[in-house]
Amino acid sequence: MLRYSRYIYTTKTLYSDTGELIVEELLLNGKMTMSAVVKKVADRLTETVEDGKTMDYAEVSNAFVRLADTHFVQRCPLVPDTSTSDPGPPPPAPTLVVNEKDMYLVPKLSLIGKGKRRRSSDEDAGEPKAKKPKHTDNKEPIPDDGIYWQVNLDRFHQHFHDQAIVSAVANRMDQTSSKIVRTMLRMSEITTPSSAPFTQPLSSNEIFRSLPVGYNISKQVLDQHLTLLADDPLEFIGKSGDSGRGMYVINLHKALASLATASLESVIQERFGSRCARIFRLVLQKKHLEQKQVEDCAMIPAKEAKDMLYKMLSENFISLQEIPKTPDHAPSRTFYLYTVNVLSAARMLLHRCYKSVANLIERRQFETKENKRLLEKSQRVEAIIASMQATDAEEVQLQEIEEMITAPERQQL
Repeated sequence: MLRYSRYIYTTKTLYSDTGELIVEELLLNGKMTMSAVVKKVADRLTETVEDGKTMDYAEVSNAFVRLADTHFVQRCPLVPDTSTSDPGPPPPAPTLVVNEKDMYLVPKLSLIGKGKRRRSSDEDAGEPKAKKPKHTDNKEPIPDDGIYWQVNLDRFHQHFHDQAIVSAVANRMDQTSSKIVRTMLRMSEITTPSSAPFTQPLSSNEIFRSLPVGYNISKQVLDQHLTLLADDPLEFIGKSGDSGRGMYVINLHKALASLATASLESVIQERFGSRCARIFRLVLQKKHLEQKQVEDCAMIPAKEAKDMLYKMLSENFISLQEIPKTPDHAPSRTFYLYTVNVLSAARMLLHRCYKSVANLIERRQFETKENKRLLEKSQRVEAIIASMQATDAEEVQLQEIEEMITAPERQQL
């Protein structure tokens, strides 16, 4: 749930307000049919547009189809039909299944209509409540009943990973290289599973044909940058063949591991300083080092190197591995090697991030409860000011309303 707002904002960036509301409704309700989503979103969009204008169902349906085509929404798995199976005791929990071919298949619906605005309270009050259910007695059958849709969270995470990889390439190489990598990721975003270690192999000719016209990248420049990316020590891009002027893949696992390592180095430099970051990079590069080797290779005095190593060891950024010479594990006859377990350190850092978020939520709830009266007063004042501005009130009157909140109260807010 921490990423819900990011899912919604990403959809708004890619598919405008219509896609944003579709994803928001699916996240709020868990699962919905396409027809229900289209009608609900059309009604919400109609509420926001000018009077006299409405949102057509067809426009919302097109946005839903685009989300399904790019796998941001998918069908919910269903309970299989057990009427033809062998009789026997039912399982304790049903096994949900979904056909891979139908997971992103949008049903053909003829949704004709426009969004409706909510009726005002005056109109609602004029009709007795007992008569309202009569309008819903003759409901039309739902055309896609039983076909429920949900948000594909893995696809959003894959999109976030792709953005991080493109940003890392832009920082390390240049904008042209990042555009090439972005094109490769876009070409394989649907065909590559979210857990795949590599993207699908792409030839240089295929990449060149898929480059947007606005990039203005020639074939020669493309081949030069692909060669530079393939020769880079980080190995974000790998060459898997020579057909089609070279087949290239993106090493997703290695790219994400490099990003995690860079995040660890950044945290260590911010918390412990540049010398600790130098020691961390040294141990990470050499895999295993004794304390004396760390002092010599990092060119740091013994006392400072010892303090820095123990500080990072206590924070679980590095670990200590014992290699005994004899079975009795005597300290005098044992090698003590420092090493870095990137996966363990990254999980530790992620756990701390979750803990920080939990602390912030607790703090926000406490502050809201302590200042409940002041917050309610601020909301009332804002509502009064908004209503007065709608009636073209004078500036002096608005200023008097604003002065209802004193300077200390405003500072506390």
